[in-house]
Amino acid sequence: MKLHTCEWGDGDRVAVLIHGIMADHQCWWRVGPELTARGYRVIAVDLPGHGLSPRADDYPPDLFAESVLESVPAAPELAIGHSLGGLTLALAVDALRPARAVYSDPAFRLPVTEGGVPMAETFAGLKDQTAEQIAAVHPGFSADEVAVEVQMLKNWDPRTALSVGRATGTDFTPAAAVPSLVQVADPSFLVSPGFQDELRGKGFEVRVVKGAEHTIHRHLYEDFLTGLDGWI
Repeated sequence: MKLHTCEWGDGDRVAVLIHGIMADHQCWWRVGPELTARGYRVIAVDLPGHGLSPRADDYPPDLFAESVLESVPAAPELAIGHSLGGLTLALAVDALRPARAVYSDPAFRLPVTEGGVPMAETFAGLKDQTAEQIAAVHPGFSADEVAVEVQMLKNWDPRTALSVGRATGTDFTPAAAVPSLVQVADPSFLVSPGFQDELRGKGFEVRVVKGAEHTIHRHLYEDFLTGLDGWI
């Protein structure tokens, strides 16, 4: 599936940005220009069922990875995937072969709720959140971030959450086939301290961004960038 993309800049180095569930390229509205200022040509995708990309009857994880590979240049200098985007990058990394891979609070292992329901499935009920509800759930979001969230939800197919939920129980952790950083929220519902130790043992660098919620690049933007020192 050919994806809709948004580009910033025309630098000699390519950076690929892959968003999480319910989001689209707009979530990188500050990151894209920042990387452009650092000499990158930045390409942010809208995953299937998100933003302006095509819809499907089903959204298995492989569809996300295959679609990214069809839509961005191979061997970029940098690839960053957040949450579901981290899972997607994990599945695509061997073929994409970025010089450096950054997984921001990645969904390598999809969790379940205390009631045993796949957490991804619960996101489908968030499709019609209002700006007021979003601000209440994300008190650290600026008004601009809240407005972006409202717009992204309008352009999102909630069936993606149901499809992704069916993959709960599968371990999508990749090998550190290229230099790889895992950036972790504090606390993280996806990357526990024990899992962080596992990742370090597999050759990943792991950095925790103190006090950051799951969407690190939107909640604590400056800390997100600081947490990428040496990687971007």
